[in-house]
Amino acid sequence: MTRAISLHDVSKVHAKGVRAVDRLSLDIHPGEFLVLLGPSGCGKSTVLRMIAGLEPVTEGEVYLDGTYANDLAPSERDIAMVFQNFALYPNMTGRDNIGFPLRIETPGADPAPRVDATARMLGIEELLDRYPGQLSGGERQRVAMGRAIARHPSAFLMDEPLSNLDAKLRNHLRAEISRLTRELGVTTVYVTHDQAEAMSLGDRVAVLRGGILQQVDSPRAVYALPRNVFVAAFIGTPRINLLRGVVRAPLDGAMTVSLGKQALRLPEPLSPDHRLLRVQQGREVIVGLRSEAIRIATPAEARPEETHITGLVEHVEFQGHEVLVHFNTGSSPALVPELEAPRPQPRPHRRRREGGVLGRLRERAGSLRAGPVVVLDEPTGPEQPPAPAEGRAPGDLVVRTTPDFVLRYGMQVPLLVDTAHLFAFDQQGERISPAPARLPDLDE
Repeated sequence: MTRAISLHDVSKVHAKGVRAVDRLSLDIHPGEFLVLLGPSGCGKSTVLRMIAGLEPVTEGEVYLDGTYANDLAPSERDIAMVFQNFALYPNMTGRDNIGFPLRIETPGADPAPRVDATARMLGIEELLDRYPGQLSGGERQRVAMGRAIARHPSAFLMDEPLSNLDAKLRNHLRAEISRLTRELGVTTVYVTHDQAEAMSLGDRVAVLRGGILQQVDSPRAVYALPRNVFVAAFIGTPRINLLRGVVRAPLDGAMTVSLGKQALRLPEPLSPDHRLLRVQQGREVIVGLRSEAIRIATPAEARPEETHITGLVEHVEFQGHEVLVHFNTGSSPALVPELEAPRPQPRPHRRRREGGVLGRLRERAGSLRAGPVVVLDEPTGPEQPPAPAEGRAPGDLVVRTTPDFVLRYGMQVPLLVDTAHLFAFDQQGERISPAPARLPDLDE
């Protein structure tokens, strides 16, 4: 039997008032595969541990199949957890590790049939008589998954189970996890910071930042209609182009979005979403353009929804099946690490600086949580293009194209921007175009 999991305004407050999770509400349907996605330290694992009962809930309620579960012990929740570090008993063979929870649950029963059935399902029959020290990382993770599956739980909780594995093995086990959870039909909550895992595994993806839920939706919807600029920047490879723009909407001329030295002319007649941008006349907005929304082509080849700009080639990344080209268009980038903080967290007062590596790591973690969400580059003057920030790739616009184009550093290249796939965010990071919700049609 699988189960529904509901979190109602759940919060976790640590010492000194630090909120790891802040008023999180989330309904997970029976049999659903939900992925909790976000950067390190955003509260993903804390949410998982509160569902499992390993972490007490400070505020709010956890419900399992509609039953209040805050006070239930972990053993009473019928939930299996797969940890990042495998958590296998080193003095037990694979068979004993898989069978251990079965012996605890039903001391008089023989766990061998369920252990063997689980091993066949995972293809690890030859590993059952080996100790964890004799197994590779991928083999240990399979044994850890087998220990969870053998219990026939009502829900799986997986805490970054693939993060310690190499890329090739991660891809293989990702497909295996997807196949197994769908065959078993068990509710699964999967924690990761890897958006590729989230997009390929989840029925829905819940994006967290600073302990606050930013958006929960299908992978396709999260990518195509990010609720705010943080979600837009966190989802997608390469990262979405975010540029500082100003809306110009004269009564007697075409509507444009100025990007510094150049401007995006919005095609007429204006789409409903573009008409909404008139409200932002003269205001600064953040323009978001996915790399596939721009193509290398001349103005004569433009489609009705495309507008023309030019770019100076600054860097070319050849990736075999495609090429990522970094252009300088004279625009001012809007930088993300943190682009729309729900609420900055104050750093705790320290009487003295902690010494050593641990102290420096703690200070860095605190500064990341407290950082601003939108970081807009200071303008460098009308004649000067913005200098790339330290650690950032050159250019302000990344375009995905085919290997057919031979591009060299310094080339001036014509670009066509698909304005139908243009995002606009306000200075607080909320999406204003496309419109967050469908507006009523006055002609209906």
